[in-house]
Amino acid sequence: FCTPCLQECLKPKKPVCGVCRSTLTPGSRALDLEKQIETTETTCNGCNKKMYLSKMRSHAASCSKYQNYIMEGVKAVTKEPLHNTRNFPNRFTFPCPYCSEKNFDQEGLVEHCKALHSMDAKQVVCPICASMPWGDPNYRSANFMEHLQRRHRFSYDTFVVRDYDADEDDMMEQVLMRSLRDK
Repeated sequence: FCTPCLQECLKPKKPVCGVCRSTLTPGSRALDLEKQIETTETTCNGCNKKMYLSKMRSHAASCSKYQNYIMEGVKAVTKEPLHNTRNFPNRFTFPCPYCSEKNFDQEGLVEHCKALHSMDAKQVVCPICASMPWGDPNYRSANFMEHLQRRHRFSYDTFVVRDYDADEDDMMEQVLMRSLRDK
């Protein structure tokens, strides 16, 4: 994770996991994971030296053969310039349409609006829907709080693996093909 994204996940009001967005318990360490990292052996892909995972990061920083190994991998996968991330819509964090507070995950936006804006009758654009390919960034919901409760009580991505750029007919064909294979 880049530092700004990780910092948003660790904000004091609701620290969440950077991957699954579940609430983090402050002060609890994953001791079993730490022990596993300290006792698992690995080999440097550059110089083939054996070491524990806990020592790999410091070794990799000073191993010139490992640095060359990484650069070869980067060159192999970078055939064209890196895409500008601004061209891809952010479907993970959203601003509040009432007060413009930023970086809420879907669940956080619902909680925030219920707590602070439940009585606000102003018609606003749903930032979650607007980020979707089918969303209309100009559509103002007549009852935004009702919309949030009905449409965004959970994240689509929790229950559905979806390629937002895929054509709906292609997706339907893929589902039908998988269902035939699974018989």
